[in-house]
Amino acid sequence: MPTLDQIRACFSGDRFATEAAGVIIDVAQPGYAVCSMPIRPIHLNANSVPMGGAVFTLADFTFAVASNGHSARITVTQQVSATFLAPARGKTLTAEAKCLKAGRATCLYTVDVTDDLGTQVAHLTVNGFTMDPKPKQET
Repeated sequence: MPTLDQIRACFSGDRFATEAAGVIIDVAQPGYAVCSMPIRPIHLNANSVPMGGAVFTLADFTFAVASNGHSARITVTQQVSATFLAPARGKTLTAEAKCLKAGRATCLYTVDVTDDLGTQVAHLTVNGFTMDPKPKQET
């Protein structure tokens, strides 16, 4: 079973989430993950609150960690339903992804995003599609 540091190293390749957005993997277990993102000026919209795209990036990345961090197979987002509930007012966003059902080819997760003041910012349901990785080509 990979360690948290190994999972962080693996997902460092997702440069948009980890470098541009600044998402941090806090917890990674099979079917479960918690990630956080300090709110920076680049995340804010014209109303000075984190834009939906920043919230979604955090949520989608957290789903990716929960569904892929401990698996030899690859799971990708197939469909998402996102409900934005309230603007974040704190300094940090946290997303928690939980697996509700994992089958052979599909899975269903919930992802809840809150700020550090306890505000529930968004709730997402994510359908994932799971497949075997492509075989490595010999050179």
